[in-house]
Amino acid sequence: MLNKIGLLTIALSTVLTVTVSAKAAPAGKYFDRAIFVLFENTNYADAWKQPFFKQLSDKGAHFSNLVALTHPSQGNYIALTSGSLNGVSGNGKYDLNVDNIADLLDARGITWKVYAEGFPGNCFTGTSSGGYARKHNPFISYVNIQRNPGRCANIVDASQFDQDAANGTLPHYVFYVPNNKNSGHDTGVAYAAKWYEQKFSNYVNDSQFMKNTILISTFDENGGGGKNQIYTSIVGPAVKPGSYNNALTLYSLLQLIEQNWSLADLGKEDAKANPVPDIWQ
Repeated sequence: MLNKIGLLTIALSTVLTVTVSAKAAPAGKYFDRAIFVLFENTNYADAWKQPFFKQLSDKGAHFSNLVALTHPSQGNYIALTSGSLNGVSGNGKYDLNVDNIADLLDARGITWKVYAEGFPGNCFTGTSSGGYARKHNPFISYVNIQRNPGRCANIVDASQFDQDAANGTLPHYVFYVPNNKNSGHDTGVAYAAKWYEQKFSNYVNDSQFMKNTILISTFDENGGGGKNQIYTSIVGPAVKPGSYNNALTLYSLLQLIEQNWSLADLGKEDAKANPVPDIWQ
């Protein structure tokens, strides 16, 4: 029979085990947290002209030859998170039984969360709600997330981003989805850039917040036509500032996440993509 000291020892051991397990996610090769923020339907040159996007380009790595995969929007979000268009050819309501980046992250104990402005919660699979658009939130289209309450609880309204940041509980992989105004979809890139500066400039300039963190700013597609070139920058203390002309796609950004945490790949276009060049200090 265990005495009180024995019970206390077991209790303390259990607490220690839980605490260690909660922190057991492997450190990244280049960074420990990645924050994606995606914007809408803007030609590369038009995004580049906006002061805050230009500031991010000057502060970090800027990619002058990165392209999206398709038109309209939704396929690009799916490609960025699952390594393929997976049959998505429009902005319809797709329920996809395919592997995705969340599966790879979960397998390695890497935490993830989607912060979607206006998301109603409760595994909402409707096409829209106010300024929220499902087509811009790829994770809710994956069957193994939308039908699993525990996993789709990782998709939250974006108001929780500031709370998690203040509490030091942001996950390792953050996918931030602005609403249709703030993404520029209904308003244009100038509006989006001003919102972005107001929302994220304090975070970018906070060395404690940015420690071991990168901010990836990109677009879903250009304004239409041409080679679908989009603005993309990566900012963080580990990033070597500069302009990089390597031929890249949204798949390259997915591959970067896989390589950083030594994940498996999804066996699709992510495995064949041109890698993000050496942008590290």
